[in-house]
Amino acid sequence: MFERLSRGWDLAKQSLEVLKLDKELLLFPILSGAACLVAMASFAVPVYFSGMLEGLAAEEVAPSTQIIMGVLGFLFYFVTYFIIIFFNSALVACAIIRLKGGDPTVGDGFGAAMDRLPQIAGWALVAATVGMILKIIESRSEKVGAIVASVLGMAWSITTFFVIPVLVVEKTGPINAVKRSVAVMKKTWGESLGANMGIGFITFLASLIAILPIGSGMALMSASPLLGGILVGIGILWVLFVSLVSSALGSIMLAALYIYAAEGKMPQHYKPNLIEGAFSTK
Repeated sequence: MFERLSRGWDLAKQSLEVLKLDKELLLFPILSGAACLVAMASFAVPVYFSGMLEGLAAEEVAPSTQIIMGVLGFLFYFVTYFIIIFFNSALVACAIIRLKGGDPTVGDGFGAAMDRLPQIAGWALVAATVGMILKIIESRSEKVGAIVASVLGMAWSITTFFVIPVLVVEKTGPINAVKRSVAVMKKTWGESLGANMGIGFITFLASLIAILPIGSGMALMSASPLLGGILVGIGILWVLFVSLVSSALGSIMLAALYIYAAEGKMPQHYKPNLIEGAFSTK
């Protein structure tokens, strides 16, 4: 476990060096988050003013209301997944260009994502369907359903680990992308999940820094609301910044692992022993 976290730490540092070369890559998770907020508002506001929330709060929910909310829920899942996949694809496309020796621009990322809109829409449809199924399973039973949904969700995440770079590089459909993702994982299976754990652990530690300004700000709220609000705001902004950097690092690392796993080439800006150590080739 500690060895895997150590390798994840080293991979994260290497990914950070790549991010320093292309700081504009942070624009993709920023725009993704903003677009998701807009999408959420576009669904939440009409539902709120339509009065459907009152219908859901009733003792007996009308079947028509259940159907409408189910359809809206699926559409929300689809739109959200489409946004996330689109911007992740753009980021991964830029990372692959950099790791193959090029000098990507934001336009390159958007161009690659736009060129793969059918594949992205298809994958968003599949992801939304799976997401809804997992949500239904989870809602069936608070404890058992949550456990089953968690296990299935983890298996799905592993199975689809390389789907985004497959969509970007190979331009294949969603079903073939899943098959290809599984094939790549089988071909060079090892400690890539441990590397993800390493980045997650680093993100957690970095987020802890926000405890000081947020805690201090909350304590000062009664005595000095302005100062307290500023400190809380600083803490929240730090957490958002760490989240953005973590998202970018994860996509860069995924691109690096894909290049090595699928093409057998060593991505530039990474130490060979780190990439080779992340896999145990059969």
